[in-house]
Amino acid sequence: MKQVASVFAVLLLAGCVSTAPPQSAPIPDPGRASAPVSSQHAEVRFRQVASRIEPVAERECRRRTQGVNCDFLIRIDPNKKAPSNAYQSLSKSGRPVITMTQALTRNVNNTDELAFVMAHEAAHHIQGHLARRAQNAAAGAVILAGLATIAGSGPNDISAAQDLGAFVGGRSYSKNFELEADQLGTVIAYNAGYDPLTGALYFARVPDPGDRFLGTHPPNAQRYYAVQDTMAQIGR
Repeated sequence: MKQVASVFAVLLLAGCVSTAPPQSAPIPDPGRASAPVSSQHAEVRFRQVASRIEPVAERECRRRTQGVNCDFLIRIDPNKKAPSNAYQSLSKSGRPVITMTQALTRNVNNTDELAFVMAHEAAHHIQGHLARRAQNAAAGAVILAGLATIAGSGPNDISAAQDLGAFVGGRSYSKNFELEADQLGTVIAYNAGYDPLTGALYFARVPDPGDRFLGTHPPNAQRYYAVQDTMAQIGR
């Protein structure tokens, strides 16, 4: 089993060359974080931002995809205790759903930050990241289970290899997916009338994941660089 895992790791390292831009200088100091606003104020702000981001995201979705459901539902998580987070999912009918927790809507410094996070999640759907991640996980499971079978492993080891392959495969391009969503999210936020550079200062106020092997997110400074680079291209 160890031999199979080592071979698979080599294959991953050979095939997962990052296309991400190099890490830049530290993110500019965003200044002091503003005090969390009331739930009522946060909801009003959320609705205002969503009303501007949604049509732009749907337009970009229709322009960049074919046969994809572009009817976004942007909502606030009803769980009041959920930690600060935002994520994209699909409803049972295949409708793209962007969910933000109440903690996140209260803790962003301004509408630019809120718009950038919202646009980033919309970009995940437009770029098909959920499906691509599932495909990578399935491919990883097949590859490592196959290697375990060739190595003569027993059923339990083959099952474990399949699980490991799915885990590693599902994470193999996660950092690139985040950077792709940052880049397209920049375009969406900008076209909706927000300042993505101000919005991306959000990265300076959240924990930096660093550059961990098989981590799900790239370093925050690298993400801010992606926004800077995209804005430079928009300005040309």
